Amino acid sequence: MCGIAGFLGDTVAPRDVLEAMHCSIRHRGPDDSGTWWDEAGPIGLAHARLSIVDLSAAGHQPMASGSGRFVVAFNGEIYNHLELRRLLQGGAGCPDWRGHADTETLLAGFDVWGVAETVRKAVGMFAFAVWDRRERELTLARDRAGEKPLYYGWQGGTLLFGSELKALKAHPAFHAELNRDAIALLMRYNYIPTPHSIYRGISKQIPGTLLTFSRTSREPRVTPYWEFREAIERGALDPFEGTPEQAVDTLETKLLQAVEGQMMADVPLGAFLSGGVDSSTIVALMQKLSARPVRTFTIGFEESGYNEAEHAKAVARHLGTDHTELYVTPQQALDVIPRLPSLYSEPFADSSQIPTYLVSQLARRHVTVSLSGDAGDELFAGYTRYVLTQKLWGKVSRVPIALRRAAAKGIAAVPARRWNRILDPIQPYLPPGLAQSNVGDKVVKGAGVLAARKPAELYHLMVSHWPEPTRMVVGSEEAPTLLGGANGFGSADGFIHSFMAADTLTYLPDDILVKVDRAAMAVSLESRVPLLDHRVIEFAWRLPLEYKLREGESKWPLRQILYKYVPRNLIERPKMGFGVPIDAWLRGPLREWAEDLLAESRLRQEGVFVPEPIREKWKQHLEGSRNWHYLLWDVLMFQAWLANEKAMLPC
Repeated sequence: MCGIAGFLGDTVAPRDVLEAMHCSIRHRGPDDSGTWWDEAGPIGLAHARLSIVDLSAAGHQPMASGSGRFVVAFNGEIYNHLELRRLLQGGAGCPDWRGHADTETLLAGFDVWGVAETVRKAVGMFAFAVWDRRERELTLARDRAGEKPLYYGWQGGTLLFGSELKALKAHPAFHAELNRDAIALLMRYNYIPTPHSIYRGISKQIPGTLLTFSRTSREPRVTPYWEFREAIERGALDPFEGTPEQAVDTLETKLLQAVEGQMMADVPLGAFLSGGVDSSTIVALMQKLSARPVRTFTIGFEESGYNEAEHAKAVARHLGTDHTELYVTPQQALDVIPRLPSLYSEPFADSSQIPTYLVSQLARRHVTVSLSGDAGDELFAGYTRYVLTQKLWGKVSRVPIALRRAAAKGIAAVPARRWNRILDPIQPYLPPGLAQSNVGDKVVKGAGVLAARKPAELYHLMVSHWPEPTRMVVGSEEAPTLLGGANGFGSADGFIHSFMAADTLTYLPDDILVKVDRAAMAVSLESRVPLLDHRVIEFAWRLPLEYKLREGESKWPLRQILYKYVPRNLIERPKMGFGVPIDAWLRGPLREWAEDLLAESRLRQEGVFVPEPIREKWKQHLEGSRNWHYLLWDVLMFQAWLANEKAMLPC
């Protein structure tokens, strides 16, 4: 895991520009650094190295291929690079290996097979920039699932690119203006979807693509080498025809293959463990493959509604891992908040970024690489909102739209506090799965989805924060997104598969993976996600939905694998999000901080937001009449980011 940056421009940038670009991302790779430039390009590459495989000088980057034709700055890991070496050794032009770094293997592949074919053969997570000296072309690549970030954009006559926006901003050509349309998207989703960024003219690269630039054209040649939509379509055309039990066995084989590949490292390695289905499955398979106890890490909170540490400890004890847990005080969590704008480089408002940073910090004290269980919900129908949306649509679609709109207005007219007074007395008599906290908030929010005209619109409303963000972001238009306008996603069969596909294309890479990458790299920790091995993804989409949601259980095949190693009673419990009590903190220790950022005079002076809707929600939240912490956190994270931008000094 590393950081990359560079430029392709009209004039040669001085050496100190490349050094500044590197300096901005050195937290991603503190072990080694390098810069390279070619005046004939003019092209410059910068690299910050976190040494994982081949810790020697043979792994130094930027690195040139054996022929000298290609020079690369590479971020990530190629898990099957030893297999690729064997293929290269068996063919013409076999290289003389200098070391055993996967970057060297990749470059040898470029010499023999070309860039596109090598990437198709590679299994891994990566973002890289490679300069072809013969063709005078720069190619940017991003992995299939979007695990590793890559920003790019023209500023004047210079193309800038890098792992994080702060690298692009270190170049003197950077003068991009704020993208108000992206702020509207942030208010709706709590993240900025690909390909948009917080700056106009700067984009996030779409996963699974190669972008090839030359000095003669500002528009890149786009080469998709793997497409998620195609994986969905192929899965529908070639569904798995075995029994559910055979599906479990096949999935376990593929997961073992993925986990074994991702345990490749020349440094200490461990795993995040929450005690839930996904992380416990990954840890169980790691322990099966390991001759010694696997290092596992969990953080806990004293607040019972946010604490999974006891569950993780029970799983760790049963599996025999070398387990480390840390109970975090509220003050330790609060101390992270001032760092968030710098860590995330652009506004990002998923509040679970706080515990994610803390568990990464804990793990980094002991290991350099940590595996996680991310993506199980998206691939195996784990989110409760999938079934909830399907059931809700089945009911509301029977009612004429005019009646639904009238009912929505009537429900929303009753304050959430009053709904609480009406419904709280019956909560103790409801089955455990139906009892809800903050039921009034859920009733009022639920009223907003009654007017949906189709399932995709209903789901979009379910995952939205501010439902009409352009009314609060001055001068904005809401750019179209996959969530915002599609009737379906690929050839997915049925509502739930469509929702899963949408989340895998949007929420997973732009929220979950961003959250983990920035939090982990802030402490120089490499994070790996075995469930995002593209062979696992492709197999998951061959499974019919009834194999994923089976007998009332979500993630059924993952659970069956896990129950081979861990007793069911250690896992079966209500799903708990990985969060912190932001709602209470905003009324308590964060109140003064939030009030400063949300002050009406400040909002008017900055001219980004219309103050009235924000101030009204802040007032209702403080009074306790509504719980608006999700929406307020979106605004607060932007405001904190903006303040950080104004105060930011060069490193």
